[in-house]
Parts: sequence; structure tokens; C-alpha cells
Amino acid sequence: MRARDSARLSTVRLLLAAMKQKEVDERVELADADVLAILEKMIKQRRESIAQFEKASRQDLADKEKAEIVVLSGYLPQRLSDAEIQKAIDSVISETGASGAKDMGKVMAALKSRLAGRADMAAVSGLVKTRLSG
Repeated sequence: MRARDSARLSTVRLLLAAMKQKEVDERVELADADVLAILEKMIKQRRESIAQFEKASRQDLADKEKAEIVVLSGYLPQRLSDAEIQKAIDSVISETGASGAKDMGKVMAALKSRLAGRADMAAVSGLVKTRLSG
């Protein structure tokens, strides 16, 4: 507020409102995992909006959404490297005994809890699919 950064302030207010809304709707106090889920959802919504705005030639709105992603990403934990992601995938595959594409759901469920907020789960899904089919 004091820095007069209105874009950052409005983004943080949106995040706080989303957190409060979830607390009120579910009558619970949010855990860290819940906050991460809200952050990831908000970032995903903004990425989808950017695609739509760019398709409609509204670069001004797309730039605003990109700025919000930068602010929201600052609240996520440190991203994992590709090597760390591969190690986690290998670990879960060996733990679950996954052998083919039919076991992908089991592997992704285990990975989601381990990698929440620290990796792009769409990219992880592609890596798992490649690993299980090959």
C-alpha cells in the first residue's frame, strides 16, 4: 500500500478474498496445501485468460494478467529442477509398481501431493505419460 503499487495491491487483495471465500464456504481454516491450491488455480485462470485476450487482440488485458501471474508466483514455493522432478517420478513409479498407462492416475495422485506448488503438474503429467508408455 505504501509503495503505491496498485497492480500488486489489487492482486494480493484478490488472493486474500479467494482465501477468505474458501474459508467461509467450507467453514475451515486453510492449511498451506489449501493456499497452494488456490494460488495454482488463480495462476491457471490467468493463463487461460491470457490466451483468450491474445486471441482477441487485447494485449493490454493480457499484459495485466501476466503481471498478476508474476505477483502470484512470488507466493509459491521454490520450483523443482527437471532432475528433481524426474527423481520424484521414478520414486513414485517404483513405490506404486506402475507398469503402464493404466497406472497413470495412481502415479499422478501420489505426485500431486509431493510436488504441489513446486512443479507444473501439466508438464509432470506429460513426463509420466512418456515414462509409462516407453
